[in-house]
Amino acid sequence: MKVLGIETSCDETAAAVVDATGVLADVVHTQDVHIAYGGVVPELASRAHVEKLGAVVQAALARAGIERPDAVAATSGPGLIGALLVGLSWAKGLAAAWDVPLIGVNHLEGHLLAPLIDEPGFEWPFLALVVSGGHTTVYLAESLGRYKVLGETVDDAAGEAYDKVARLLGLGYPGGPIIDRLAASGDPSAIAFPRPLKGSLDMSFSGLKTAVRTWVQRHDGPVPVEDVCASFQAAVVDVLTDRLLLASRQTGVTRAVLAGGVAANSGLRRRLAETDALRVLVPPLSRCTDNGAMIAHAGRLHLLRGERSGLELAATPAWRL
Repeated sequence: MKVLGIETSCDETAAAVVDATGVLADVVHTQDVHIAYGGVVPELASRAHVEKLGAVVQAALARAGIERPDAVAATSGPGLIGALLVGLSWAKGLAAAWDVPLIGVNHLEGHLLAPLIDEPGFEWPFLALVVSGGHTTVYLAESLGRYKVLGETVDDAAGEAYDKVARLLGLGYPGGPIIDRLAASGDPSAIAFPRPLKGSLDMSFSGLKTAVRTWVQRHDGPVPVEDVCASFQAAVVDVLTDRLLLASRQTGVTRAVLAGGVAANSGLRRRLAETDALRVLVPPLSRCTDNGAMIAHAGRLHLLRGERSGLELAATPAWRL
């Protein structure tokens, strides 16, 4: 079964084709219109999806060497409502025109299952640390479609904290890659930033962000940006690693996956790869940020179980996993 996946939940316009052998094509257009605003502007994101999605879908089909797939999968939530509607409307139209099944996919499930694209034999159950710009959650993945939230952020997501700290330091947007790069040449022990909510499976990054702001405001002389970035990143990585290890001790599950945009962070990838207490499946960088392959993959797994969505499928911007 060849499945076309469409992803337009935020600021990536993506389409991909997958089948039993893996990813046949994966095309992603990252919108740069938001850089000037320091964050995603929903209306601009929706318009950019409208402008680019047709070409992205055509490119994915061409690279896969097919004229039409056997089914269409599309992100139907969570995400920006306008952006979701663009991709979902396209998917409905294509499924109806081709007379093929349609399946709506939870964006977070797409991320959670993305590491399994290249490791289909990874055994259930496993823990999943899904870390992105808008979500930071530890799940117990019991089986396909059965996910239990063990802990989550009570305020800012980790990705949001990266963006806000980058804005505070005047580094630009998006903040994650910039801070990660500067942290490589800084001292992670230079500044003792807090590790909030230690001992809990829940997380908090708002206080950490405030601690960075307070330190910068009170610091005399030029701000050592590399040290601030390294110390901030060390705190984030400590919190995320601590929660995953705590979840493992509480559940007895020693397999885990890392997923989401922040999964591309070099410090987090390195720490989890070196963790002896867990076998952590760390995905390739191309599987971390929003992409169509993860949506096509998740959709295909549900389609193989006989699941289908009707053309009345609605966008669900606050769809919880």
